[in-house]
Amino acid sequence: MARAALLRLLRYHIASAAATNTNTTPLSTFRRLITSTSKTSAGIKWGSFCRPFSSKAAVNEVIGIDFPNTDSDVVVMEGKVDVSQELLDPFSLVADELSLIASRLRSMVVTEVPNLASAAEYFFKIGVEGKRFRPTVLLLMATALNVHVPELPPAGDGDTLPTDLRTSQQRIAEIAEMIHVASLLHDDVLDDADKRRGIGSLNAVMGNKLAVLAGDFLLSRACVSLASLKNTKVVTLIATVVENLVTGETMQLTTASKQRFSMEYYMQKTYNKTASLISNSCKSIAILAGHPAEVAMLAFEYGKNLGIITAPILFAMEEYSQLRAVVDQGFDNPANVDIALEYLGKSSGIQRTKELAMKHANLAAAAIDSLPESNDVDVIRSRQALVDLTQRVITRNK
Repeated sequence: MARAALLRLLRYHIASAAATNTNTTPLSTFRRLITSTSKTSAGIKWGSFCRPFSSKAAVNEVIGIDFPNTDSDVVVMEGKVDVSQELLDPFSLVADELSLIASRLRSMVVTEVPNLASAAEYFFKIGVEGKRFRPTVLLLMATALNVHVPELPPAGDGDTLPTDLRTSQQRIAEIAEMIHVASLLHDDVLDDADKRRGIGSLNAVMGNKLAVLAGDFLLSRACVSLASLKNTKVVTLIATVVENLVTGETMQLTTASKQRFSMEYYMQKTYNKTASLISNSCKSIAILAGHPAEVAMLAFEYGKNLGIITAPILFAMEEYSQLRAVVDQGFDNPANVDIALEYLGKSSGIQRTKELAMKHANLAAAAIDSLPESNDVDVIRSRQALVDLTQRVITRNK
């Protein structure tokens, strides 16, 4: 079993076992579970799920505590573990790199035209950068895939290819963020939005035309940065992302009545608008590191499942056909909003949405757990953080 998964199980399942059995310590409970080939707990067959640690050092790497006593077959841990220890904060693991990327992004959008410069840097200024969710995922993925790092080909004369792998992977994070912000600027124009990230939207502050041009400018800067990587596979993937973004927005603008009620149509639109960017960027991270196609697809599957969000109203409409007429009319009328919420509350739509979200979270976590094994502590932590992010996406408030 991947050690990241064991860390997760130690924090949750041992605590649960200890709480229900006062005569057994958490660690002895865990040892009994992993040495049993038939014992099943929380839906997990522990004997087949857990792979023994081969050394004390391996245990200490994962748990973060120096246990004095391990053997070659199973973990023998005397003492106490703080099972209330909080999960690693994924954002803190890459905080230094996020600051570096933020600084680079601000420098990358500089231009000699004052109005364009102000517009382009609008959402890259300190305080309004957003959560930087995508760069965080991509930096964690870069570390999670740090199993085999090949030498990059030498750069030619006048070549701007980054001199090391990590820098090139950071560049993917920068490109993804520029594409994401460009799509927000364009979306706000199409939606006539007046707020974004707690401040006035760029189109509301500086006008639609400048907002569109600022988005175009960011896309052009992203293309220049992408070209500097000199990797045709990665260029193709990111170019596909831009195509998908346009396709997804067009699907949303031109949805026919019948398509509006189709979950398949909705999921395809969601992939195009949301999941394509993170999935293809994750795959690009793997390709730059020289991983085979199977590993690159695992990275892609993680990003795809992380980026897909579902709509409970579609499930509610399956139970209450009256909702279709309300959705057809739109939600400009507050009364329609109230009616939709009423039907949604009576339906199983929210619960089914949670279940579907959990399905995608589990698929994303499974992709991480299928990556090539590694004993590197940073790799383990990054993989754990990527799994934790799937739960954060489900439970986030906005």
